[in-house]
Amino acid sequence: MLKTRLTERLGLSHPIISAPMAFAAGGRLAAAVSAAGGLGLIGGGYGDADWLEGEFRAAGSQPVGCGFITWSLRKQPALLDLALSKHPKAILLSFDDPAPLAERVRQRGVTLMCQVQTRRDAERAIQCGADVIVAQGGEAGGHGEKRATMTLVPEVADLIAKTSPETLLCAAGGIGDGRGIAAALMLGADGVMIGSRLWASHEANVSEGMHQAALKASGDDTIRSQVMDLARKLPWRTRYSARVLKNQFIERWHGHEAELMTVADEEAAKYRKAWADGDPEKSNTFVGEVVGLIRKIEPTGEIIQRMVQEASLLLQSSSKYVVSKP
Repeated sequence: MLKTRLTERLGLSHPIISAPMAFAAGGRLAAAVSAAGGLGLIGGGYGDADWLEGEFRAAGSQPVGCGFITWSLRKQPALLDLALSKHPKAILLSFDDPAPLAERVRQRGVTLMCQVQTRRDAERAIQCGADVIVAQGGEAGGHGEKRATMTLVPEVADLIAKTSPETLLCAAGGIGDGRGIAAALMLGADGVMIGSRLWASHEANVSEGMHQAALKASGDDTIRSQVMDLARKLPWRTRYSARVLKNQFIERWHGHEAELMTVADEEAAKYRKAWADGDPEKSNTFVGEVVGLIRKIEPTGEIIQRMVQEASLLLQSSSKYVVSKP
């Protein structure tokens, strides 16, 4: 068991929050994370009220939260009302200015989390009254930017210490075992947000084909690209790209974005079918560089328990590196 400001403030056994991965992070995964002592977040994705309603039901009585893609949520603000009506433990906003939505979360007394990819984003999150800032490095799977977790987290930690010491900080990106948790705490974080490692769990909504593709991959096999968003005709800002596994789709279209746009309608239909079929070659497997540390698909509870045990042992033994001068 690891005790931090995050565990004390949110009443958790472990300083672990699951990333609200669109589609993959449903109610089953969120509930399993919370049952294991962390905080599970349902992925609100691009907005589907019926899906969101069903996933909150699937979470049962476990205390869970929900994460949203902010620019998409602004187009469907009723989805925030739906999530808030479920009495979530937290709401996470990521990708875009949280200001238009943040106050609605805070007025309901719900913990406001803001995921950021730059120091400038962190400054804005503090201005918006974020209770928890999640500093996401570019190693992460799915959408993000280019800053590395190793440098972004301590920079944001210093910013928080100077300007808003009550704000909590979580590290995200490249955290797949106890070493990652221990390192994040040493960098100044109060906890971690874990995506890809929990994506590779029994409870995640992930196809067998994509799980198997991930098990065969290393971190070298991932790439940041925008072609999957162009193919799906999703209006992501150019500052964001997504980390996915390289595959036939990437080989065909990465670097040929202008050509892709001329056949976007046709490719969008193909992509949607491949995604529905769980095809890891004709759609995309959204995982981060930590995929190289994933050896098998396991129950969420076992993953979390092992990670916490590893981190605890590492932190307890850290004194071995400190020696007295002769």
